[in-house]
Amino acid sequence: MRKLLATSVLLATASFNASAEECGTVTIADMNWNSATLIANVDKFILQHGFDCDAELVPGDTMPTGTSMIEKGEPDIAPEMWSNSMKAALDRGVKEGRLRYAGATLSDGGEEGFWVPAYLVEKDPSLATIAGIKANRQLFEHPEDPEKSAFMGCPAGWNCQITAGNLFHAMELDKAGFELIDPGSGAGLSGAIAKAYERKEPWFGYYWAPTAVLGKYKMVKVDFGSGIDEDHYRACITKEECLDPKPTMYPPSPVDTVVTESFAERSPEALAYLSSRSFGNQQMNTLLAWMEDYQADGEITMEHFLTEYESTWTQWVSPEVAKKVKQALSEL
Repeated sequence: MRKLLATSVLLATASFNASAEECGTVTIADMNWNSATLIANVDKFILQHGFDCDAELVPGDTMPTGTSMIEKGEPDIAPEMWSNSMKAALDRGVKEGRLRYAGATLSDGGEEGFWVPAYLVEKDPSLATIAGIKANRQLFEHPEDPEKSAFMGCPAGWNCQITAGNLFHAMELDKAGFELIDPGSGAGLSGAIAKAYERKEPWFGYYWAPTAVLGKYKMVKVDFGSGIDEDHYRACITKEECLDPKPTMYPPSPVDTVVTESFAERSPEALAYLSSRSFGNQQMNTLLAWMEDYQADGEITMEHFLTEYESTWTQWVSPEVAKKVKQALSEL
């Protein structure tokens, strides 16, 4: 009996070790913004407890992480890579067999646009269109010049300052009586939305998702009536010297999970999880708002997500893996 028991323990241990050895040590880039650190912590917990990986977080940022993955093969996983920022290099890494796009981190992609508070559109649905904004431009009071209307742009020095400025001119908002206002900083821009919302005042300006702000405050993206002209957007709207800007909605920015080819080859089951794992912007907005409200770090927000959003993450893994993750979660 003792021999049978010992044999069973040895077989179980061997099975565990084989699984752990297959996955091995996995390094995950912990990027320095909230959505990325949340996802990195989710991946670490699920890979560690669901797939028996020896998972660890390492500091990361878009350019240095992407470059290191291409040149050195580490870290193994970049959970939230805004691919357009270094697309040529990443595509070259894929072509050379060093990297692999595992799947879409954000199913909606990164989202940009001109926005107004939902309470304005509820009163007047035309304010969800650029034509309606122009027709009611007197609503959007300029803080200093009563003769003009206010459009809150992107802070100086940010890439979005170029695109927002070009689209402002493309839609002839200046001719309609608007002035493009620099909010001074990201905090100034989000603060302007919060202030307007608290007072239920009109507000019109640029913003992006996923963000805590759009999780806290219900905003409506203004329809330019143009559709998306991605070629013109890339060729002109994104350029400082865009001589003839034309209206176009912002195309979604691809946000991918990128892995090294060596990880993909040795850990097909873990790769399948990463290929399935994807967040919608509205869900991520809500998580980021919770994170900000509770001043929570990535690890605490990970625990909140796995506990409160079980119906979401259990779709990314097998029932067996989900059971192991739930067990580990119950022991926290």
